Amino acid sequence: MSRLHHLAESHATSRIGWLRAAVMGANDGIVSTASLIVGVAASNASRAAVLVAGIAGLFAGAMSMAAGEYVSVSSQADTEKADRAREAVEQVEQPEAELEELAQIYETRGVARDTAVEVARQMMAHDAIGAHARDELGISEATMARPLQAALASALTFTAGAAAPLVMVALVPSALLMPAVAVSSLLCLGALGALGARAGGAPLGPSVVRVSFWGLLAMAVTAGIGRAFGAMIG
Repeated sequence: MSRLHHLAESHATSRIGWLRAAVMGANDGIVSTASLIVGVAASNASRAAVLVAGIAGLFAGAMSMAAGEYVSVSSQADTEKADRAREAVEQVEQPEAELEELAQIYETRGVARDTAVEVARQMMAHDAIGAHARDELGISEATMARPLQAALASALTFTAGAAAPLVMVALVPSALLMPAVAVSSLLCLGALGALGARAGGAPLGPSVVRVSFWGLLAMAVTAGIGRAFGAMIG
């Protein structure tokens, strides 16, 4: 008596729905809040003003990230629904053409003609719309747009990322505020890059360098602008 053993495999693709939004949210939370704090601090503002600006940036950024992700991913979801609806109509109006289209897709992937036709026939008998969505349009359960999931992931991780530079504002002396925020933020960005690469199964080095470079550049630019405007106003 034979026994079937089902191996539970975990692929990074299954995380794509929330991973992209989470990494973007955390990265933006760290970079935008740290840059805002550094820019305001460079203008010789008081610690209270810097803290208020940072807190306002946290809440505004979290809401903006949530709204932006929800709207953009909803547009993707609407497109996917429209494509699936179009496929449903085509299944009714031209079933043979749809069968041939699916068979040709399998042929281009290396399946013999007779086998491709039979596989296409069986797939369409089982779930015609699902087969075309997956094999023709590239829409699968793992990569399907989930607006609410993306919005929540980006808002929560933005808040977590923004909290790191804000903690430094509350804890360190005013004289060390800018370097402390910059260094701690770069460390957080490096850790974020490593975590994102690990979760996505990608090399750590390029991811860490990428997020750290852009974070450093953003803080340098806003520090320069803050210093310039501070000198003009002062």
